[in-house]
Amino acid sequence: MPTLDRHDNVFVLDLGDGENRFHPDWLTAVSAALDEVEKAEGPRALVTAATGKFYSNGLDLDWLFAHADQHQDYVVSVHELFARMLSLPLVTVAALQGHTFAAGAMFSLAHDFRVMRADRGYWCLPEADINIPFTPGMAALIQSRLAPQTAHEAMLTARRYGGNDAATAGIVDQAVGEDAVRSAAIDIAQAQVNKAGDTLGTIKARMYAPTLATLRDTTSPLG
Repeated sequence: MPTLDRHDNVFVLDLGDGENRFHPDWLTAVSAALDEVEKAEGPRALVTAATGKFYSNGLDLDWLFAHADQHQDYVVSVHELFARMLSLPLVTVAALQGHTFAAGAMFSLAHDFRVMRADRGYWCLPEADINIPFTPGMAALIQSRLAPQTAHEAMLTARRYGGNDAATAGIVDQAVGEDAVRSAAIDIAQAQVNKAGDTLGTIKARMYAPTLATLRDTTSPLG
């Protein structure tokens, strides 16, 4: 399960050491951690990271198939996680040390910055290959955070981007060695801790207003 630590003014949320899929209990734990970060006072920023082979493999499809009657509520909760991360009133950095797939890749896009391991691991939106269409909220998030041609390629071809290719495409801001992923993310975050506060929250809310509105649509989240 996710755990929250703090390095000076930078909170580090470790998502776990498994596939870090979005099980409802995992979503609850991440939400509680974000509550703690958001309620803290003074300079601060947030890094999300993970331990092991995966950053996140996204939706917990096994749970979802076993609870089909809760499909819409589950998607609403995932959308709310994306919206919350996108609009947090502090700088956020995703440290992608391992595979970052599907909704896990979308979660990374909801951060302000991304650092990825250069030599191993892929960032991928596989929905076209696994026959699961993007929800309107997911599509809005991806298209608001990636250049049009990159979003087009990533969404339509399910390309697996290695770290260097992801950096070239603008999906991530840096591609670094395995040992430097988390430290590089913390360095980016630490440089921005004084930005935390209402002004930054307002900037984000206005910058991403259409995307946030789509993600927070609870009437027809599935389209």
